[in-house]
Amino acid sequence: MLAADPATSIASIAAEAGVDRRTVYRRFASREDLLAAVHEARLTAIEHAVEDARLREAPVAVALHRYVENIIGVNRDWPVDLTRMLSDDSLRERRDVSVREVDAFLERATDEGLLRSGLPQGWANELLPQLMHLVARRLPELSPGQAADIVVATLLRGLGTAS
Repeated sequence: MLAADPATSIASIAAEAGVDRRTVYRRFASREDLLAAVHEARLTAIEHAVEDARLREAPVAVALHRYVENIIGVNRDWPVDLTRMLSDDSLRERRDVSVREVDAFLERATDEGLLRSGLPQGWANELLPQLMHLVARRLPELSPGQAADIVVATLLRGLGTAS
């Protein structure tokens, strides 16, 4: 509800959850506290997604698909405004750790020949999140695995070394 309308009232959120708004206020003193908890949960899910993908040790094609599948799930489970989430310095710093991990992985994918070299610096790093966001929102009928198949195929045909 907050993703659809950040101004959604606590009463509306409580009603949707099937609880009294006092129950929500016992756990979260304000909308900002609730949003902070949502942002924290999304970031934790991102960290788990990156860790589960095993970007440093798994074969690059396997790690890429696992990462994409995991992040599509996060995007669907936690569809929050990233701009607002990243305005918190500590959350942004934590997210930046995951971003650096993915950046290093994409360099590895290029070094190992899965992605072609010679593209503008950081192009895959910019394109991949956009593809994941697009498929997560536009193709909700697909499972995360099926959606990851589309993202990975699109990425590899557009940036890959295979034709």
